Amino acid sequence: MSKQRVVIIGSGMGGLSCGVVLAKNGYDVTVLEQGSQIGGCLQCFSRRGALFETGMHFIGSAAEGQTLDKLLQYLEVKKDIQLSELDRGGYDVICLDGKRYHFANGRDAFIEQMAGYFPHQRQQLNQYFDLIEKVAGASSLHSMKHAESDAAINTEFQLRSINEVIDGVITDPLLAKVLVGSLPLYAAEKDKTPFSTHAFIMDFYNQSAYRIIGGSDQIAKSMAHTLEKYNCKVLTRSKATRIICDETHATGVEVNGSDFIPCDYIISDAHPMRTLELINSKLIRPSFRSRINAIPQTVGSFSVYIEFKENTVPYQNYNFYGYNNGTPWDCEKYDEWSWPKGYLYMHFCQEPHPRFAKTGVILSYMHMKEVEHWIGTKVGHRGEDYEALKQQKAEKLLDSVERQFPGLKANIKHYYTSTPLTYQDYTGAEGGGMYGVARDIHLGAACRVPHRTKIPNVLQTGQNINSHGILGVTVGTIVTCSELLTAERIYQQIIKANNR
Repeated sequence: MSKQRVVIIGSGMGGLSCGVVLAKNGYDVTVLEQGSQIGGCLQCFSRRGALFETGMHFIGSAAEGQTLDKLLQYLEVKKDIQLSELDRGGYDVICLDGKRYHFANGRDAFIEQMAGYFPHQRQQLNQYFDLIEKVAGASSLHSMKHAESDAAINTEFQLRSINEVIDGVITDPLLAKVLVGSLPLYAAEKDKTPFSTHAFIMDFYNQSAYRIIGGSDQIAKSMAHTLEKYNCKVLTRSKATRIICDETHATGVEVNGSDFIPCDYIISDAHPMRTLELINSKLIRPSFRSRINAIPQTVGSFSVYIEFKENTVPYQNYNFYGYNNGTPWDCEKYDEWSWPKGYLYMHFCQEPHPRFAKTGVILSYMHMKEVEHWIGTKVGHRGEDYEALKQQKAEKLLDSVERQFPGLKANIKHYYTSTPLTYQDYTGAEGGGMYGVARDIHLGAACRVPHRTKIPNVLQTGQNINSHGILGVTVGTIVTCSELLTAERIYQQIIKANNR
């Protein structure tokens, strides 16, 4: 009996992990990547020999026996990567009005640390963490028994905003702001983003936090090697240009406008809008297209990638969130004069136990409308006005960080920049959004992207299907692959892979 053939469009975390799961279960998998480099948001890049991370700057829950650790073992990645633990006493540092607040790993340590800053809020902090654990614990992922499903969409904390829930528990307004200090990790918006999103992120990183030594592209390379081990293919410079359908289902994928790959199933790791652009079939109703095209997207980002002068900047094994307006909220609501309202500053871990940082990155929100004039132009060929805009913004952002890290600018050897336009070009994310589709409590299920499409053998995966980040995407992979394998089978395999 011949193997069933699966074509996967896109080689991000979702596409590659779906490929590995299916390859391990006997499917003939071909992964298509339109660019020359695999990995999507796992990609790294180098300039003048300096290495930079683009998306997966750090991960959580990766200590022995924790959730992500088990998934990486199952995906056969764990053996191929080295991790560097962030400071357990302050893996995230939140800076409001010049004062720094440290997030410690572990419930007890986190509460103890925060109660040191806010001694009158100890009881409220315990109530807050009870909620974090309640929401995160409701995820079947933690039990490793069966996959996440859409049954939990309408639970209480997916319909209540982060600020509403926290303000109902925490009575100190400053502490309420500190607790959402890491919201650039999910581009949360006041009165819109559900508390469940906050709870999953907090739980994920509170368990443990690590950087990947040498860059997260090693995760992509590991999964590509695993696919090759199972005699499957990862093809670069292979752009899916059409999903070919007959009256009832998809028959294959057109590549680079000419070649055709027949298959039994198609899984798209592309943004849902990009996926629909590939399909010309009556099976996709106009109303479904309209709904997907109307879903709001998360804000984009402006990035400054820094190469430091040798042995000048001590390595920081924590992430720094700086805010210029005394609050993490509403940083996406800026004008030319108020930008940047906030930023995230991180170092790259190039080797075990580095004393000095070689490279780092600063991220701040940026809307696509600032660069929409250059839509349709190519990277490196957008003109002098575009380069001048980027330089102006980079200098403003560097000045902002300099106020908290005096001498930083003097220790920069080179810096490079990117905008939402860059991100859209490399990932296909609509509007260059940092995390794809935005969650909005007022839209509920209307802003959810289903892993099934109206074409029975075309599925979707990636950050828009479940949630973003390495854990959210991998849970989405289990949901998508369970259509072919059943969730119970996958979870049994995860357990078995971790009991050897």
